[in-house]
Amino acid sequence: MRHFLQENDFQNEEIKQIFSTAFDLKKNRLLRPTKDLAGQSWGMLFYKQSTRTRVSFEVGIRELGGNPLILDQSSTQIGRGESIEDTAKVLSRFLDGLIIRTHGHELIEEFASHSSIPVVNALTDFLHPCQIYADCMTLLERWSGGINPCDGLKDRKLAFFGDTSCNMANSWILAGALFGMEISLCGPQSFQPDEPILKLLKDNNLSPTWTFTSDPDAGAVGADAVYTDVWVSMGCEEESQARLQAMQPYQVKDSTFNSTNENCLFMHCMPAHPEEEVSQSVLDSQRAILFDQAENRLHMQKAILSALSPHNS
Repeated sequence: MRHFLQENDFQNEEIKQIFSTAFDLKKNRLLRPTKDLAGQSWGMLFYKQSTRTRVSFEVGIRELGGNPLILDQSSTQIGRGESIEDTAKVLSRFLDGLIIRTHGHELIEEFASHSSIPVVNALTDFLHPCQIYADCMTLLERWSGGINPCDGLKDRKLAFFGDTSCNMANSWILAGALFGMEISLCGPQSFQPDEPILKLLKDNNLSPTWTFTSDPDAGAVGADAVYTDVWVSMGCEEESQARLQAMQPYQVKDSTFNSTNENCLFMHCMPAHPEEEVSQSVLDSQRAILFDQAENRLHMQKAILSALSPHNS
């Protein structure tokens, strides 16, 4: 059974095809020609609150002809202690696929190990593969005119500011290795990438393409894109004050772009907190492509679901 839990669960040629499909789906959205999920029911299980993930997946499933079913931990027997194994086996009897947004990555891996239907990672504390695919699609639109293949990402430099041990930083580390991008991580020494992402690269024979610096003046030098994320992710609220203090030097502001390439873009997976991880002036600038990123979640996730559809595999 095919699952999509991390960026490299698809092979290189499959990734190129998924990106091509996503561009086609976006171009032809008003025509709605694709019904790859016709007659299928896909569950969406949420352990975390969501806006973009929920809406983009729900709309995407409907546009592909399928039926989305929204579930959450508190309204299922999971909230009363039913095992992941039993839940996965039961849902596999009802559904054609399952999309999960949760905390620990081990939970989604356990779901996948007991499911006879495709499982899609809509976010864990470790990785956010759907977001990264959509972000790379957004960059290709700017750098390659919306033309595949993914070679348009090769040798480009992306600078990630802030918590460089978070799921988005991990996913950029992995994307850099897959697409030949240079990933410059810039944040506090105590928030460097940790062992799990390093082990993932090693176990999959992927060559690291990232560097780390705690110097905010050096982090963005020569960057083609600057990326940041919230400093206090869901589940880290107890660390709020310590995180806000430690991250303050790594706020993305107008001066961050003094040393970048001239047409450097600004990216954020949202929700953004103005005047915390990014200044309002950067959010309002022509560099910011946040809403393109958000829209492309829809098109890219439709392409991913189409590729995983039991009728197409």
